[in-house]
Amino acid sequence: MSYIRIRKHYLHLPYILLGAFEFGILFLSFYFLENLQQAFNISPASHVEYSPALALIYAIILSCGSLAMGVYLALMREGFLAMFFRTLVAYCFLGALALTILAEIWPYFYVGGNNLFWVVMLSTGFTLASRHFFSKLVNSDQLTRKIVVIGTGASARQLQRDYEKDKATLGVKVIGYIGSGQSDVASQYCLEKPTDWLSFCRENRISEIVVAQEERRKSDGVVFPLEELIRCKLGGIDVINAVGFYEREFNQVKLSLLSPSWIIFADGFTVSKTRDFAKRLFDIFISVALGIVLLPFVLFAAFLVFIETGRPILYSQVRVGQHGKLFKIYKIRSMRQDAEKGGKAVWASANDSRITKVGAFIRNTRLDEIPQIYNVLKGEMSFVGPRPERPEFVAELNESIPFYSHRHAVKPGLMGWAQLNYPYGASVEDARGKLEYDLYYSKNHSFMMDFLIMIQTIEVVLLGKGVH
Repeated sequence: MSYIRIRKHYLHLPYILLGAFEFGILFLSFYFLENLQQAFNISPASHVEYSPALALIYAIILSCGSLAMGVYLALMREGFLAMFFRTLVAYCFLGALALTILAEIWPYFYVGGNNLFWVVMLSTGFTLASRHFFSKLVNSDQLTRKIVVIGTGASARQLQRDYEKDKATLGVKVIGYIGSGQSDVASQYCLEKPTDWLSFCRENRISEIVVAQEERRKSDGVVFPLEELIRCKLGGIDVINAVGFYEREFNQVKLSLLSPSWIIFADGFTVSKTRDFAKRLFDIFISVALGIVLLPFVLFAAFLVFIETGRPILYSQVRVGQHGKLFKIYKIRSMRQDAEKGGKAVWASANDSRITKVGAFIRNTRLDEIPQIYNVLKGEMSFVGPRPERPEFVAELNESIPFYSHRHAVKPGLMGWAQLNYPYGASVEDARGKLEYDLYYSKNHSFMMDFLIMIQTIEVVLLGKGVH
């Protein structure tokens, strides 16, 4: 099993193990530092007692920096060099900055400038070595879980496209697709129907069978092998439908495969008054803290907008909130005053000519979104949740996209799962793609998932991802 489920959210086990191993490296770096300084005759800038508490805080902060910069996915998707530069940002910028700020607030955590440099360098060297070994290990054929897909129709073809696009980051290897007759899957990926499914799986070291047939009785030219799948299941071979496979491996709910019965009978989509209360307290605490910290930046952005294009500095828009309730969000204006002079809602587009020069800057840095902290304090929004859309767009999307209204089952948020995993949405098709991630969040949301989204949003802000 290459995944683990924590509070309903699927996480790939190899990354969890790598993160835990690196956490240990970061923790122990403090205790190696003193010996390293003696070996290279380095005089520390100040005497620091390397206590376990200090080492623990150091390890937590740098581990969060790694998550924030997406170093683990970058290692598999973009290669070692991209991961190396992200690690430098995570450790030398985010980590060092956080430790410096923490030391100013609480002097007990002061490490010393020279000491901090050497311990970060030591940590960087060890973690880069561990990630290099990890990348070789997870690509090993002996450790990869092999699966076979039943079906060669449209659903199987969609699964094949998505798998080929992201297979470097997945913990599985699709060895083929089983079907007969007309096939949407390329012939080189198709396999002959086995006469004995259990023997076939054991001979080819198949760990799991994914059912991607549109019709379970007879589809893609294959009579559904019910008895054979029961034998495989009892023989230790996992069997999963395509919706569940997408949810686990891609962390999304695939709309093209979704049926109302799945929503009704699937675990998740739960409502908890205790969690809602805890999330509300968390939202209030974070809103007040961030409001105080970010106030100077907001005033600076407001001043720039006023200098460039004058008033109004803030503007409001009606958005659709939880259970379809309408409310007004507030933003720092990033477009011309006449951006919608016709009074009709218009999708934002890439290189939108309505965006001012200052507006492009505050959009890239997300400063224009900061006033929505007020909406969070009012309880109309949460820090994490699906981004709220305008009612004009919602009416159109409800007609075009099945299950779209169900994204409003939870409070909208300043940041969300779809924003991390899908580019900026500026069309009906983009809204469909985002909905697949919003439904995953609605089904599986938890405090832990909210925390991961908040941490990973730092990468979106720093790298200016998904901005139009």
